[in-house]
Amino acid sequence: MATPKLLSVFFLHLVAMLVFLDLANAQGLQLGFYKKTCPNAEAIVRKTTAQYISRAPTLAASLLRLHFHDCFVRGCEGSVLLNSTKNNQAEKVAFPNLSLRGYQVIDGVKSAVEKVCPGVVSCADILALVARDAVLMIKGPFWEVPTGRRDGRVSNANEALTNLPPPFANITQLKAMFLGKGLSVKDLVVLSGGHTIGISHCSSFSNRLYNFTGKGDTDPKMDSKYIVNLKSKCKPGDVSTTVEMDPGSFKAFDEDYYTLVAKRRGLLESDAALLDDNETKAYVKLQTATYGSTFLKDFSESMVNMGKMQVLTGMAGEIRKHCALVN
Repeated sequence: MATPKLLSVFFLHLVAMLVFLDLANAQGLQLGFYKKTCPNAEAIVRKTTAQYISRAPTLAASLLRLHFHDCFVRGCEGSVLLNSTKNNQAEKVAFPNLSLRGYQVIDGVKSAVEKVCPGVVSCADILALVARDAVLMIKGPFWEVPTGRRDGRVSNANEALTNLPPPFANITQLKAMFLGKGLSVKDLVVLSGGHTIGISHCSSFSNRLYNFTGKGDTDPKMDSKYIVNLKSKCKPGDVSTTVEMDPGSFKAFDEDYYTLVAKRRGLLESDAALLDDNETKAYVKLQTATYGSTFLKDFSESMVNMGKMQVLTGMAGEIRKHCALVN
């Protein structure tokens, strides 16, 4: 029987090997990957995305979330875009993904790119570029998007359930999930700031209002006045109503999210959890005290980090013709 020490050494070697493989794949990405094979690719992505965002600016938050949900399951390889088949339930139908929006934007952009450069630009790259461009179009930060990702061929609903950080996660669970993906604790608190835009269904936090410990109580970590406000919008059992994640500022990409978290007005348990760790709490306080002095820069850096997670490059995967279907 292996000793605990040997098992520990084996585990560390395994983690190191996985990180090495991730880094090797990430090195296959480069800025301007399509400059010879499809020189206008990024311009087409930007122009087509703008057509959608100009009509519906709230799609920016949806597209950012779509990119996040893609990267956290199998890496940034477009698996969240695939439809289910007769023999397989895809990520799309997993409970955390039922509220995802923006697929039509990705399909529209892919179609526009395919007309000019058929079979060249991956859906994974399109999703990464669209998320960046959409955020920029609502006056959010810009970040460089290295390209060269290829599309995965597998999408499994159960993997979405086990890999996506749930809204009720505590700080220990959140740190473990982010570190397990090769992201840092700083990436965790910075990317949480993406909640500065967008909405959430009442069902994602109603337990904090009505039945936190199973005794009909409220979450003591949430501001009591905020609870009263939320109860006026979300009745028990409400699964359809949505509320702003950053009230009064949910369309603006700013640091106000951290101000709310500091005041115990983070909407989700995972938002409130940022006050339960010294490093994440310090970041929340820094952005609150300095009016987000480093947030936009930090967010750009963390998005680049996330966009490199477990990517497929070289000859791995494929370039899908249609983002919802494997070739």
